[in-house]
Amino acid sequence: MVRVGDSDLDILPVAVGGNVFGWTADEAESFALLDAFTQPTGVCIDTADGYSHWAPGHVGGESETIIGRWLAARPGRRASVVLATKVFSHPQYHGLSAPNVAAAARASLRRLGTDVIDLYWAHHEDPDVPLEESARAFSRLVDEGLVRWIGLSNYTPERIDEWFAIAERDGLHRPVALQPQYNLVERAFEDGLRQRAERYHLGVFPYYALAMGFLSGKYRPDAPLPTTPRAGGASKYLDDRGRRVLAALDEVAAAHGVAPATVALAWLREQPTVVAPIVSASRTDQVPALLASVHLALAPGELDALTAAGA
Repeated sequence: MVRVGDSDLDILPVAVGGNVFGWTADEAESFALLDAFTQPTGVCIDTADGYSHWAPGHVGGESETIIGRWLAARPGRRASVVLATKVFSHPQYHGLSAPNVAAAARASLRRLGTDVIDLYWAHHEDPDVPLEESARAFSRLVDEGLVRWIGLSNYTPERIDEWFAIAERDGLHRPVALQPQYNLVERAFEDGLRQRAERYHLGVFPYYALAMGFLSGKYRPDAPLPTTPRAGGASKYLDDRGRRVLAALDEVAAAHGVAPATVALAWLREQPTVVAPIVSASRTDQVPALLASVHLALAPGELDALTAAGA
């Protein structure tokens, strides 16, 4: 178990991404995936109020609703998981104004069927709302007992500095976690954001931890791309650097007798400030390789080789 920043949250060092629930996984499939992922205790389930408003016929909140139904069907399970959700992109609750943050949090609580959100994320920066208004709105939710801890997702280093300056000045509850895009082939986090995570003791939850499936090894330069929603995004990594990364992953995976995805997540878990890479799956048979990353110890030379391949 790992501690999330300056919070009291202790979690398994891998988190479940809820964007697939109700989108590429129907309710029955989502229940099966949640059951598989949460066999160990202390798993963080990470979702957002906007998931999956982009799908035809969806209005947003589908993922939260399915998670809430799953919790209702699993008495006692709520105490063994950490629930994290986000506000910004729900069509009915768009942005980070104070009234919207308050209303969106209550709507998420209803869909999740719980009385408190363990970790509540500001999903994106809102340039149309003064940052101090948003910071105060999130802090107020903690005071009201509706949210335990605050996180920032997709924030720039400068806006993180500004949020913390406001929190310090006004005596507000401080964020404890940061959610950026970060993986072996997406390394922008290492320039500026990692420094902020270190400075403010933020626990980092990288999303797209497997680069839309590319780091699982299922996309290869000489193989046809599968027809899945994420295949097109993963195809951009099929360049010389991507080939180097796949070769390094294959070598380390073969040495340990594990899947490339297990190695990619183990590398990410070992990076400074990272507490739990966020992963998702479309089938339950993919889950064991993802959870295995928690226990895989990579040698210093293996970590260096992987880092160099993706540089």
